Amino acid sequence: MHNLMDLANLIFPDVEMTLDDLEKRYPPRNLDDGCEVTRFAPSPTGFLHTGSLFTSLVAQKVANQSKGVFYIRLEDTDTKREIEGSGNDLIKQLKIFGVIPDEGYLGDHEEGKYGPYKQSARADIYKIVIKYLISIGRAYPCFCSHEDLDALRMSQEVSKVIPGYYGGYAKCRNFTIDHQIDLIKQGKPYVIRFKSMGDHNNKIEVDDLVRGHLLLSENDQDIVIFKSDGLPTYHFAHLVDDHFMRTTLVTRGEEWLPSLPLHVELFKTMEWKVPKYAHLPVIMKLDNGIRRKLSKRKDNEAACSFFLQDGYPVYAFKQYLFTIANSNYEEWQRDNKDLKLDDFKFTFEKMSLDGALFDIDKLKYFSKELLASYSGSKMKDAAKEYSKEYNQELYQLIVKDENYFTQIMSIEKNKENPRKDYEKYSDILEKVKFFYEPYFSNMVSEGLPYNENIDKKVIVDVLKDFVETLNYSVSEQEWFNNLKLLAERHNFAESNKVYKANKNQYLGSVNDVAEMVRISLTTSKQSPNIYYVLNILGDEEINRRIYLSINMLLK
Repeated sequence: MHNLMDLANLIFPDVEMTLDDLEKRYPPRNLDDGCEVTRFAPSPTGFLHTGSLFTSLVAQKVANQSKGVFYIRLEDTDTKREIEGSGNDLIKQLKIFGVIPDEGYLGDHEEGKYGPYKQSARADIYKIVIKYLISIGRAYPCFCSHEDLDALRMSQEVSKVIPGYYGGYAKCRNFTIDHQIDLIKQGKPYVIRFKSMGDHNNKIEVDDLVRGHLLLSENDQDIVIFKSDGLPTYHFAHLVDDHFMRTTLVTRGEEWLPSLPLHVELFKTMEWKVPKYAHLPVIMKLDNGIRRKLSKRKDNEAACSFFLQDGYPVYAFKQYLFTIANSNYEEWQRDNKDLKLDDFKFTFEKMSLDGALFDIDKLKYFSKELLASYSGSKMKDAAKEYSKEYNQELYQLIVKDENYFTQIMSIEKNKENPRKDYEKYSDILEKVKFFYEPYFSNMVSEGLPYNENIDKKVIVDVLKDFVETLNYSVSEQEWFNNLKLLAERHNFAESNKVYKANKNQYLGSVNDVAEMVRISLTTSKQSPNIYYVLNILGDEEINRRIYLSINMLLK
């Protein structure tokens, strides 16, 4: 007759370390009460998802404001779904968004005393724990083939019972130890399952930091915890890693809430302290009136890289995500314009229970406000950094003459309410290209949108007078007063109010004259403040552009 230890030794003959050895290797962290140890644990299966960034920002925020520890662990045990290189790419993108851990997996290396932080390198640790579970009768080898499990699933569907491997459906659960040993010696393939003692009809009480006090059905599933490839499944690795990395708080999406009873049972089976859990709301999208999760396959917004490529400032994107994280963030930000995200006090109590709809307009608001606050020099630097990576056409314009570009970005930046011309960096080229050749000439050749109700000869006369008489080196107010005098010389009213009161006496107002100048210099009825445009272009370029426009009118 064999005992459980014989079975454990047969499966793991080379495992000699014990749980006590692991406890000594990874002792409790020397932190003060209230300091939280949080983690972000991505899988290398693709790009950085917006929801994943959201979760990582919350985990980092909680650790930082509690003076705890935030670490990154790479969960790479699902080798079938792994995309080569995506683990390092995730770390690089997280760094762009300021998600830099205190320790953990950093792509090309690791830092910290609780590693390895890459699950595929922790096989020896998992084996020690699984060997222990087998030795106490809480784990067992399962010899069911894929065909056996498919047949089980089909029979459960026909019977309309809860699917899974549990109770009477767990046929390997009650094999004798001798039978298990015989099958292993025969070379029969197997996995290791956890032996649950739960009953789905019973309830457990769990406190979630977001959702409060919960009553959930006990886990009764005998899940696979160790695969035939020698790697653990997610659920088991979560147990082992969060214990020995001394995680105190697990932040994750609400889609993991159904797994909570299983994880609680695993921790209690090991007699380890259950960490606190916070199941965060998922980010949703409205699709034909139906709310659904952001989809990697369907939605551009699901990829953080989309927002980087489109030119949203990183800080603005993080601000927007914090409006999802805490309902009071937006109000706090309005009341504390001089403070930064680091100063904001995050609390789980202010987190919504429902999935938040992704609001691109709100993101644009934060982005526009942030870019409006930048000085011309800072805007130049930010646009240069963005365009070097994502828009070479804009980049070449900037580096050709950085001082000139800075002047353009500085238009009306010194006012109490600066202009808000840009929602994102990708807007810049289209809005400023009229400052540059050959863009300007090409735009002129496509036609200029002068007011068709004003005779071309009148426009030509106004433009000639403008270029021959107006001085651009005076103050903005003095320059505009001179423009009014010019308008009056050509029978245009000094204001729109005067024109509306006496339409029969005038051809239009000074606004029409300003529009003629604006179109001649920028090719558009809409542009930055024309006075500042004039000062940036300079006399020679102003004259060239005005006469180019006049020639177009005379054709």
